[in-house]
Amino acid sequence: MKSLSVFFKDVGSAVRNPKVLIPVIAILFIPILYSGIYLAAYWDPYGHVDKLPVAVVNLDKGAELEGKSLHVGNDLIDELKKNDDFKWEFVSAAKAKEGMQTDKYYMQITIPENFSSKATTLLDDKPAPAELIYEPNGNYNFVGAQIGKTAIKDLKSKVSAKVTESYAETLLDKFSEVSDGLAEAGDGAGELKSGAVKLDDGAVKLKDNLEKLASGTLKLQDGLSPLSNGVNALHNGASKLESGTTSLVSGLQQLQQAATSQLQSGADQLKTGSDKLAAGLQSSLDGTNKLQAGLQSSEQGSAKLSDGLQTAVQGSGTLATGLQSAVDGSSKVADGAQSVAAGLKQLAESNPELAASADVQKLIAASQAVADGSAQLHESEQKLAQGADQLHQGNQQLAAGATELHGGQQQLLAGANQLVDGQKQLLAGAGQLSQGGAQLSDGLKQFSSKLGEAATGGSQLAAGAKQLGSGTTALQTGVGKLSGGVSSLADGSKQLGEGAGKLANGLSDLKDGSGELATKLNDAAKKTSEVKKTDDVVNMFAEPVNSSENKAESVSNYGTGMTPFFLSIGLFVGSLISTIVLKMRETSVPGVSGWNRFVSRTLVFGSVSIIQSVIVASFMLYGLGLETHSTGMFYLFTIITGLTFMLIVQALVTWLDLPGRYVIILLLVFQLAASAGTFPVELIPSWLQSISQWLPMTHSIVGLRAVVSSGNFDVMWHQAGILSIYAGVSIVLTLAYFLWSGRRPKKEADVTEAGQAATV
Repeated sequence: MKSLSVFFKDVGSAVRNPKVLIPVIAILFIPILYSGIYLAAYWDPYGHVDKLPVAVVNLDKGAELEGKSLHVGNDLIDELKKNDDFKWEFVSAAKAKEGMQTDKYYMQITIPENFSSKATTLLDDKPAPAELIYEPNGNYNFVGAQIGKTAIKDLKSKVSAKVTESYAETLLDKFSEVSDGLAEAGDGAGELKSGAVKLDDGAVKLKDNLEKLASGTLKLQDGLSPLSNGVNALHNGASKLESGTTSLVSGLQQLQQAATSQLQSGADQLKTGSDKLAAGLQSSLDGTNKLQAGLQSSEQGSAKLSDGLQTAVQGSGTLATGLQSAVDGSSKVADGAQSVAAGLKQLAESNPELAASADVQKLIAASQAVADGSAQLHESEQKLAQGADQLHQGNQQLAAGATELHGGQQQLLAGANQLVDGQKQLLAGAGQLSQGGAQLSDGLKQFSSKLGEAATGGSQLAAGAKQLGSGTTALQTGVGKLSGGVSSLADGSKQLGEGAGKLANGLSDLKDGSGELATKLNDAAKKTSEVKKTDDVVNMFAEPVNSSENKAESVSNYGTGMTPFFLSIGLFVGSLISTIVLKMRETSVPGVSGWNRFVSRTLVFGSVSIIQSVIVASFMLYGLGLETHSTGMFYLFTIITGLTFMLIVQALVTWLDLPGRYVIILLLVFQLAASAGTFPVELIPSWLQSISQWLPMTHSIVGLRAVVSSGNFDVMWHQAGILSIYAGVSIVLTLAYFLWSGRRPKKEADVTEAGQAATV
């Protein structure tokens, strides 16, 4: 209890003394001044890179790839205009250079004029990669230049994908051509197989025929003896031919004389008769043509007569019908008039006054006259109707006769046409006969001359028969030589037969090989044809691998990622600054024991640390908007970290005083370098890696990352346990000092305290 009273007296003394209270309040905000302000300034710098001006110069002149226009530079410019990764400014080379010199731009990207042309050299023997020239302005700002380098890699991948897409389209077109070529080659191989089959069959036939040739030559050799006998018989026949040709010559001469005198006169008479026949046929044809014209006119007239009679039939029928109607009407009129007359008579008889009237008598007489006239009219109309019926029947008979007449005339006209055609044919035949007679006369003249030539030829044939006799003698000699040649032919045909057998075997192998070749080529064509050029395939060639970020393990921004590091630094620096403002060894109550001083000093430093931790954690959460997996765990681990750092600093400064602060600064430097707060620990020198796990800030950073980023609280508790060990060791060291200092003489203690500041 006395220890707590010392603590409260120290706090009360500080509160009543503004010179002490104000510095104490100031050190409570040291972690915010050190870490909070820095993180606030750079909380999300990568989220604002669109404000960094970057100059883009496009000098590309374009090129052609497989007949297609390629402008990779313009495509890149279009892509840059679509995104806001940076503040792109598309300027000329001169303006870009001026902007770099005046630190207007953080980077310059130049698309050279041969950019597209180099992109088309992939299929050349010596392809040249396209170069995208970028110039970071590192002299202006190193970090900005590094960000630009990272962005240029993304641009490079986009440009590469665009160029690869063009190559993929060309390559897939080539695949189609190769597939078509393989298909054609497969068809050719199939035809080769068919040809090989035919050639194989031909080789077999060749072998068989050569065997037949060999056997035939043997038979030929056997048949040479009859040939020799035949040649002898030919020689004898040639002698007889010579005598026969002499007789033939004399007979031909006699035939020539007869053909010249008798046959020539008959041919002349035939020509004369045929000319007369042609003239007569021409006269007959003229008459037949006139007859045809007359029949044509007669046929047309009969047609008109038939049409007129048909009209008359129709008219007479109409007339008969009308008269019949008139007869019916007159009958009714007569009956009506008779009825009127009878009615008047009855009226007169029933009325004496009317009967005595002269007018009535006239009326009765008139009505009787009308009745009599109507009866006569009825009889006349009946007679007219009978006459009209007879007229109609007569017209019908005339029309039927006219129709028969017209049909007969048509038959006559057809016969006349046939007659004309026949006479034309006869006339043509007569002309041909006349020509044939002339040709016969000319032919007989030629025949006579040819008979003379034949006689001359007979003489030559006789001379040839003599030569034939001489030739048969030479033939007999040649037959002997032929016998020897046939023997050589038999041997050669046998050797050819053996070679044809080997050829057949080789062609069989060729047939099998060409069949397999056709199958393989067709399979290859089928496989290559499966490669289709679609937008999805082209895009797959251009970008075969896509990356997707797992948001569960990502950090939202730069400030969140750096919070564990800078928060640890702020708490450590805040602990160090606290040793300058607060008393390390003595209290405001004189003469107390070492234990009381230990409790008072530890509670003071612990309280300051807790307040610093709560203030800086609240600023992170609510001032900067830091998102964590647990607010309570974040507060708890921040307090554990601050207490650990404060207890370490207290122990070192309590024991060593000013040299202790120097040791704390060295410890801070080592922790800044080796605690993996910015770069991974694997990237630092190996000797720093070896001490990294022994530094308290290493464990505070890992624990804070677990709370802020991963949410793995097992890791947090593990790191909290390690920090508790550091804190426990530090408390023991501090307690040891106060217990040891409590046994020193009072004078020595006073001298020690005189070197410290008169603070809390």
